[in-house]
Amino acid sequence: MRALHIHAGPKALAHIREHGLRPEHIGVIPGAAGGPKGLILGPLDRYIFGEWLPQSSQPVHLVGASIGAWRMATACLQDPVAAFERLERDYIAQHYELPPGQKRPSAEQVSREFAASLQSFYGGRIDELLAHPRYKLHLVTSRGRHVMHREHPLGTPLGYAGAYLSNAVARRAMGAWLERVVFSSQGPLPFGTQDYASRQLPLQADNFMAALQASCSIPFVLQAVHHIPGAPAGAYWDGGITDYHLHLHYQPPANSPIVLYPHFQQAVVPGWLDKALKWRHHATPALDAVVLLAPNPEWVKNLPNGKLPDRQDFVTYGQDLQGRMKVWNAAASAAQQLADEFGEWLECLDTVQLMPL
Repeated sequence: MRALHIHAGPKALAHIREHGLRPEHIGVIPGAAGGPKGLILGPLDRYIFGEWLPQSSQPVHLVGASIGAWRMATACLQDPVAAFERLERDYIAQHYELPPGQKRPSAEQVSREFAASLQSFYGGRIDELLAHPRYKLHLVTSRGRHVMHREHPLGTPLGYAGAYLSNAVARRAMGAWLERVVFSSQGPLPFGTQDYASRQLPLQADNFMAALQASCSIPFVLQAVHHIPGAPAGAYWDGGITDYHLHLHYQPPANSPIVLYPHFQQAVVPGWLDKALKWRHHATPALDAVVLLAPNPEWVKNLPNGKLPDRQDFVTYGQDLQGRMKVWNAAASAAQQLADEFGEWLECLDTVQLMPL
């Protein structure tokens, strides 16, 4: 059974039919939110950033939210293959000891220990990744507005309830509650922001850790991040709230017009609150230049527990760290087939294998 499905928007398909797909054609690479699901993309990340893209020299925009932000920041480190291998090991091995009588770790504990993990991972290397000669890094966060301006035990749940109801009416309406804030290391954004309330801020050495932690701060699981240097006051949460799968109006450079999107599923869901709104899961013209790499849903059924790793596994396995690590390692190892098949496809460029988004 083939593991990899390759989906292409109409502009991307036309480009491949005329020019093929070479590393110099890639202008943007997104990294979606999705927690442990991102583990399935480790081998693809190592192949793309470690073997394939180094054959070219053009600038590439890397856009990430949540685990995708962690992945895209890792790609900017020297020796990205070793860095991605460590990311996989560290993510799989994360564990939160429960205090006596407590059923789950507090948001304060998870935030504190996650901050320590980021410091261990990136400490002393921030200047290195921000100064990457090719990669322009964009970390997506969600900033609370009005009642959500500060994290509060009553105001935050009420604010998210308001955001949910507003979003159900119109995605743009959610902008009254939450703003998309993108921290960028270099250059303009590689996507339009006409779809949603947005702002762009510089990503610098003094705010990198805070911005990355904010991009990964799932509401009620981690605490919001406040007081990010160089950013407006407010509570900053997971970038996946506003942009779950980065369904953005991509504007790749003319000389590198393809958006290469390693993803864990075919659907590119706009925001986290859109997960249940199936009518927002279809492709739009915003994705016309996208080549999306995703696991075959039938292949996924052969993974441990018949699914991708996900956050529910923390609950299912509880304090059984070894049990969870076993199934996550098995899934991550099986995902090597995705990278192998992508490499094989690049050799033959069989457009018959391409599927629509």
